[in-house]
Amino acid sequence: MLTCNKAGSRMVVDAANSNGPFQPVALLHIRDVPPAEQEKLFIQKLRQCCVLFDFVSDPLSDLKWKEVKRAALSEMVEYITHNRNVITEPIYPEVVHMFAVNMFRTLPPSSNPTGAEFDPEEDEPTLEAAWPHLQLVYEFFLRFLESPDFQPNVAKKYIDQKFVLQLLELFDSEDPRERDFLKTTLHRIYGKFLGLRAYIRKQINNIFYRFIYETEHHNGIAELLEILGR
Repeated sequence: MLTCNKAGSRMVVDAANSNGPFQPVALLHIRDVPPAEQEKLFIQKLRQCCVLFDFVSDPLSDLKWKEVKRAALSEMVEYITHNRNVITEPIYPEVVHMFAVNMFRTLPPSSNPTGAEFDPEEDEPTLEAAWPHLQLVYEFFLRFLESPDFQPNVAKKYIDQKFVLQLLELFDSEDPRERDFLKTTLHRIYGKFLGLRAYIRKQINNIFYRFIYETEHHNGIAELLEILGR
């Protein structure tokens, strides 16, 4: 795991630069550096945001650095929303990797592990403790997909069948906020990647078959039906 330090009054986080090993990098605002240096700093911030923090067993730990990550994610959302020609080819693998590191995880156990199945109409869902970061990662990735600069022909090298399969696994999250973001994200991918459409439909149907004939339980059936119905 990367370590965080403080140098003088400026926050720094050990992060990889775009050319080599990890080293301390000041978290400057991207807008505060010359245009020629913005891509490099953007990549550094994306790599910094691959640091994961504990929101469950010790929610009060690393509060300073959790805020550093939250601020970096928020800044990058604004950066790609309000600036053109900033999603260059080297950015694509960094964005997809950052999303994958933060999102593709083992979901927490059901809120009723020893009793009846979770009922969204009756039971309180298990909400993601790391949502302050996860929400911003979802927002950033959606802005990335929706940007006029986004090029599916470049992105398809990284947003592939494996990526889609891992994304679909998250639809079983009990957190309705996450399922809503997942629905929008998968719909954007379905719309932009023609080569993935048949695969997405097949994998959603596989989830339906397992739900009907095996598990009889899945939290994201309504959202998946909505995607196919659009």
